[in-house]
Amino acid sequence: MTDRFETIRHRMVQEQLVSRDIHDPRVLEVMAAVPRHLFVDDAMQANAYGDYPLPIVDGQTISQPFIVAFMTQALQLTGREKVLEIGTGSGYQAVILSKLCSQVYTVERFNSLLAGSRRIFDRLRCYNIQSKLDDGTMGWPEHAPYDAIMVTAGGPEIPEPLIAQLADPGRMVIPVGQQDAQELQLVVKKDGDIQVHFLESVRFVNLIGAHGWQE
Repeated sequence: MTDRFETIRHRMVQEQLVSRDIHDPRVLEVMAAVPRHLFVDDAMQANAYGDYPLPIVDGQTISQPFIVAFMTQALQLTGREKVLEIGTGSGYQAVILSKLCSQVYTVERFNSLLAGSRRIFDRLRCYNIQSKLDDGTMGWPEHAPYDAIMVTAGGPEIPEPLIAQLADPGRMVIPVGQQDAQELQLVVKKDGDIQVHFLESVRFVNLIGAHGWQE
């Protein structure tokens, strides 16, 4: 079923993603298909496909399309992975991941955000997403290890529980740095070794929790 934003979505993919080296065909296909406007307030739907983040409830944001695609591409998903997401937020990133992997486990600290995202998961029939309300810096140990982990908030360091819950081999994308600016880092675990690579300068909301910033 098409919608009135379909043409805008395809333009977003070409102008914001392809032009900036988002080249994974599966990522591009999903970004062109998922209705991003459903994840923002009705008053902001006209801006849903702009090249910028948008505010959602509880002082949080939905990341700009390029950052969502960039972080997703960095995980190099093939469709068979079990993925942990820290920071459900609007639910948009979780839905993107759900189309590219086998199972998504997502953790959110705001009940209002989690309730809203769960409604959208059901509406879009994303039945391979499990979610819970908790401190995301602790991960979700019951379902570990995870082939990939995505953290959608910035903390002062990489939380040790997330490193422990990352499979070997495995990949994690996480913003690390100060509260007003971070480095997007790619953590690669292979043969017991941990390597950290710089990807991009970013600015995310704060990662709050036992292994992040304090409230």
